[in-house]
Amino acid sequence: MAVRGPEAPMLEARGVSRAFQTGKQQVVAVDQVSLEVRRGEFIALIGRSGSGKTTLLNLLAGLDQPTSGSILFDGRDLAGVSEAETVELRRKTVGFVFQSFGLLPLLSAYENVELPLRINGVGARERRQRVDQVLKQVGLGKRAHHRPYELSGGEQQRVAIARALAARPQVIFADEPTGELDSLTGEAIAHLLRDVSKEENITVVVATHDLRLSSMTDRVLEMEDGRLRLSAKPSLA
Repeated sequence: MAVRGPEAPMLEARGVSRAFQTGKQQVVAVDQVSLEVRRGEFIALIGRSGSGKTTLLNLLAGLDQPTSGSILFDGRDLAGVSEAETVELRRKTVGFVFQSFGLLPLLSAYENVELPLRINGVGARERRQRVDQVLKQVGLGKRAHHRPYELSGGEQQRVAIARALAARPQVIFADEPTGELDSLTGEAIAHLLRDVSKEENITVVVATHDLRLSSMTDRVLEMEDGRLRLSAKPSLA
């Protein structure tokens, strides 16, 4: 396998479409989309509800398969990856952050962050060091032993980001990460995602309605009726 240089795209979509059958009608959620995402780039997918941005995010993340076209992850076509390899990719190379936080309610912040490391077979000492490190990184070092119901929405999302960071992923996918948060807390989460991307050279792809979040990204891709409409920095004026 050829060695890929640092300028090689981390993610690529090549003529990707995704259609769904709804009764007798076929709905094309993503329509012939091509794009490249560089290593360490922080990009936002924006658009109205039903524009296709979440479907495109899921395709790039390997959570869904395109009807046509191909998705490449670090140069590798996901269509040629086995189910076992896909699971391994999600565990060790990709982190996910969702609008609803997705924390296990009976586990503490520490235990929620530690869980993916346990699943990956990381030893106890290394787990402890990494969990402490990422919780401090997201500003929750002193809240490690609180359960989700004892944390604010912003703190819960910080735990979710720490969990996504725990396994040192190459890419983080975030679907409406500020959607459940007030504007001030959402802005803090946006800053955190930007800092994480730059400090650790992690590619971050966010699907969002939040223009304040998208204004902090390197690039904005706007979806409309399943197609990419533009690539620019949005105006907040």
